[in-house]
Amino acid sequence: MATVFHPAPKISSNEGVQAALSGALGDMLVSAKEEHGEIVLTVARGAIEDALRLLRDSHDYQQLMEIAGADYPGRPERFEVVYMLLSLTKNHRIMVKVTAAEDTPVPTVTTLWPNAGWLEREVFDMYGVLFDGNTDLRRILTDYGFEGHPFRKDFPLTGYTELRYSEDEKRVVYEPVDLPQDLRQFDFMSPWEGADYVLPGDEKAVTPPVDEPKTTEKKSDTGAGEKTNGKAAEKKSAPPPAKKATGRKDPEAPEPTESRPARKPRKATARDTKPATEPKKRASRKKKGDGE
Repeated sequence: MATVFHPAPKISSNEGVQAALSGALGDMLVSAKEEHGEIVLTVARGAIEDALRLLRDSHDYQQLMEIAGADYPGRPERFEVVYMLLSLTKNHRIMVKVTAAEDTPVPTVTTLWPNAGWLEREVFDMYGVLFDGNTDLRRILTDYGFEGHPFRKDFPLTGYTELRYSEDEKRVVYEPVDLPQDLRQFDFMSPWEGADYVLPGDEKAVTPPVDEPKTTEKKSDTGAGEKTNGKAAEKKSAPPPAKKATGRKDPEAPEPTESRPARKPRKATARDTKPATEPKKRASRKKKGDGE
């Protein structure tokens, strides 16, 4: 059996990759670093198409695997568009980034990879990043007429509108979000594990000091004494009334009765039951003319 050799190595190394790609990109490169075992290159926004074409044609990063977005509201250019490239011949991946503001479009890369059309539509739908040159930049994940971009950090988790099926109108209707209760933070720690805060309701409980034992210095503290003993001897309720003599005799309990009289003992003894279980033989009838 012939051995098949594949040009891509099983394990790819980042050694020398950052320096080689940084030198090839030249003025298009803004910064380069190795983070979490991956090479991350940040290029100028206007040069993203030329930079990706160079990486595809001259450095064998043939496939565009994904385009992702990130939102950093505190930055002047709050959005990052991340392109993830794969080299099949080197078995190696790199990440290329550009930054953009809400009103600064990013050049499209649909001229390099056709699948970039759907990936750019997703970033536009979730973050609102505009892609210059994409001829079909429409929403792809959210519903028709959706307002806003749900992956932005300033977009509320509950959204602005909700949809439901209306039995009255027999169709799906859109309504403003109406939450029956506010968002709450629940603590599932058991109180027996020792909470470092006062649990709800415990602030109303009055706990006596357990370190000070209670003592009785005099009898009045415990309720004992002659005065208390005298009150205990007093009868709290009147005795039951005495029975009046009427001269009548109290009725006695009735004699036990039976539902039916006892049967008389049988005189007959047990017989053989075999004849009773066997079928009786019928006497054969004589036909007319027999014996005549």
